[in-house]
Amino acid sequence: MNSVWSDNVQGILTLYLSRKLRFDDLFFEQYRNLFNLDQDKELRILEIGCGPGALAEALHRWYPKAEIIGVDRDTKFIEFAKANISGVTFLEGDATNLPFLDNTFDITISNTVQEHIEPSVFWGEQKRVLKSNGICICLSARRGIKCSAKCLDITEAEKDFWSKQPNVQDDMEKYQVCQYPMSEAEIPLSMQEHGFKNISTGYALIDLTPDNERYVASMAEAMIEADRQCALEAIHSTHSDKTDEAITAVNKKYDERIRLYRAGIKQWDTSVSVTMVIRGVK
Repeated sequence: MNSVWSDNVQGILTLYLSRKLRFDDLFFEQYRNLFNLDQDKELRILEIGCGPGALAEALHRWYPKAEIIGVDRDTKFIEFAKANISGVTFLEGDATNLPFLDNTFDITISNTVQEHIEPSVFWGEQKRVLKSNGICICLSARRGIKCSAKCLDITEAEKDFWSKQPNVQDDMEKYQVCQYPMSEAEIPLSMQEHGFKNISTGYALIDLTPDNERYVASMAEAMIEADRQCALEAIHSTHSDKTDEAITAVNKKYDERIRLYRAGIKQWDTSVSVTMVIRGVK
């Protein structure tokens, strides 16, 4: 079993809940224009580094005639995806050595994977498994906006807990997180250098603001709960045996945020993510 990522870097619910929001059908129009895929065609689509499956789940809704396969090397992510998502095939596998024959997919797609894999391998494996004129789509998170509600300010209990933890940057290097970052100009240039043609770029802007009345209550509260799970899983990922006070503090402040939302007391906290979409043809 390989669960290095889910145990130490990003927990299952952190990834699944946050991505489920960002790939909600409300935002499909943006992605549809950037992906530029034929919804009526029986495509074979491979998601590389699928995590717990939120993007693959959305692709199954958006492209109902397509066969969707998600691959990730983290066992726990794949177990979660298999147990919770229907209509998609999920497999354990490494993006640096994909378990598929040459020329077998119409589309490859990845979300926040490029920065973790050496470029010649990242692009090379996708080019290998793509059919002639197959499409490679790379989603890359760019700098967005994050503004928290006052009631979600870090508490003294959390400050005390995190002050006693090892340097987070040390863990990022240990687990080889983001070893190959690229700028907005460098990613399409790298794709081109590795043999793809007809490259295009664009950006999806995903606005998650609970107090915006465009969102129904269930989605607004899902935004708050996704942030709660992120905070809780970050604490659990330290594997410390002294987490109780920090966990209690986190739950208390998110309970208060939910109370304020339900009472109609607006905080206008927001998270706006910017996702760069790079598209190229083999």
